[in-house]
Amino acid sequence: MQRTVREPVEYAGVGLHSGKEIRITVRPAEAGTGVSFVRTDLEDQPVVRAHGANMKARQRRTCIQDGRAEVYTCEHLLAALYALGIDNAIVEIDGEEVPGLDGSAVQFFEGLQTTGAVDSRMPRPLYAVKQPIYVRDGAASIVALPGTGKLTIEYHLDYPAEVEANGHNGQVIGAKQIVAFEMTPDSFARDIAPARTFVFQHEVEALRAAGLGKGANNQNTLVVGPDGPQENTLRWEDELARHKILDLIGDIANVGVDLDAHIIATRSGHGLNMALVQRILEEREREQEQGDVPTDTGLDIRDILKLLPHRYPFLLIDRVIELDGFQKAVAIKNVTINEPFFQGHWPEQPIMPGVLQLEAMAQLAGVLLLRKLENTGKLAVLWSIDKVKLRGAVVPGDQLRIEVETIRARPQVGHVRARCKVAGKLVAEAELKFTLVDA
Repeated sequence: MQRTVREPVEYAGVGLHSGKEIRITVRPAEAGTGVSFVRTDLEDQPVVRAHGANMKARQRRTCIQDGRAEVYTCEHLLAALYALGIDNAIVEIDGEEVPGLDGSAVQFFEGLQTTGAVDSRMPRPLYAVKQPIYVRDGAASIVALPGTGKLTIEYHLDYPAEVEANGHNGQVIGAKQIVAFEMTPDSFARDIAPARTFVFQHEVEALRAAGLGKGANNQNTLVVGPDGPQENTLRWEDELARHKILDLIGDIANVGVDLDAHIIATRSGHGLNMALVQRILEEREREQEQGDVPTDTGLDIRDILKLLPHRYPFLLIDRVIELDGFQKAVAIKNVTINEPFFQGHWPEQPIMPGVLQLEAMAQLAGVLLLRKLENTGKLAVLWSIDKVKLRGAVVPGDQLRIEVETIRARPQVGHVRARCKVAGKLVAEAELKFTLVDA
C-alpha cells in the first residue's frame, strides 16, 4: 500500500550550490498525490511535483521545475523517501535548493525512519520493465532490464582519462569501481545512504566560475585530489560509485512508481538519469495505451456515467485507464469517422475540432475532481481556460490519450493542467479552472 510520513520532519542546512541557508519540512500527504515541493518563500507558494515530466537539465544536480518555480539538488531526499517506500509527502521549502547536509542521504533517511510511516488504503503503483530500455551519451550509458520482482542496480564507474590527465593516484581513489545492490531499506541505509557527493580537484575552479558549489566544502563534499580526498577520508574504497547509485535512485524516484527492474549504469550522471526516467515513462505510457499494463484504478464507461452529467453525442471519454489519487487521471478517446461532428466539420478532410479536445480535457478533469467525497452531488463548471496550444491534427482512426494533473484543489475551486496526445505526440494542452457548484 502507499505510504506517507507519520509526522512532520524538519531539516535545515546550506545548499551545496546556492550557499544559502535553507529549511525544509516534510509533511504527510494524501494517497495518490506523490511527492510535491511547496516554495514557501514565493508568492502564492507554488507547488512543484517530483515527476519525470518536470525534470530539467542542470549541471551537476537534479532539478524539477513547474512554471516559474523550481527546486534543485533534491535527489538525496527523494532517494531516502523512495528507499523507505514513502510515496506521498509535501515538502515545504523556503528556497530553491534542498540542503546538502553532509553531502549524503543518511540524515534524510534517519530522520524519516525515526518519524515512521503510515499506510493508506490505496495500492502502490508498480511498473515492471518487460524489455530493455536503453539510453546513451557517448561513453556513458544506462540500460534497464527486466527484473526479478525487485529493483537491483549495478554501477560501473570508470575515470581513467581524468585520473591520468590530472596526476591522480588511481589506487587511492579507485578510478574503476563496480558496485551492485538490491534495493531494500536496510541495504540503502547500510550501503548507499552514507555515500557523499564528490568532485575532482581540477573541476573546482570551473564549477565556481559557473556559480556552483558556493556552499560546498571539504566536509560536505569529497574534493578528490591526486592522493585522495582533501581533509577527509573515504567511508568505503568505492564510495564514489556508491554515491552514483544514490543519485540514480533519487532520480528514478521521479518515475513515481515502484520499479521492478535490473539497472546497469556506466559512467552516467544526472542528465542520463533523467533521460532514463523519461524513457521509462514513455514505455509505460505506450503499454498503457495497448492495454498491457493492468491497473486497479481505472473506470469503465458505466463508472464515468455515474460521475459526469454528459451523454451522447457530447461524452468525449471512452475509458479512464489510470487514476493517481486526486492528483492525476489518464483517459482514452477512440476517434472514429462515425463521430457526429465530422458530418459538419470539414467532412472532406475530417479533423477533430480543437475545442472538443479541450472539452475532453475538461470532462476528465471533472472525473478527477468529482471523485472526492466532499464533491458528491456537485458539478464542476468550467470558468477559465489558459495557456491553450493546439499542436497537431486529430483524425479518424486516432486514439486520443487525455492526461489531467491537479495544480490546486480547494473546496470550491479546481485548477488543472491538461494534455492530449496521439501516439505519444502532444497535440493539445491547456490549463483549466473550475468552480464546484451544487447540482
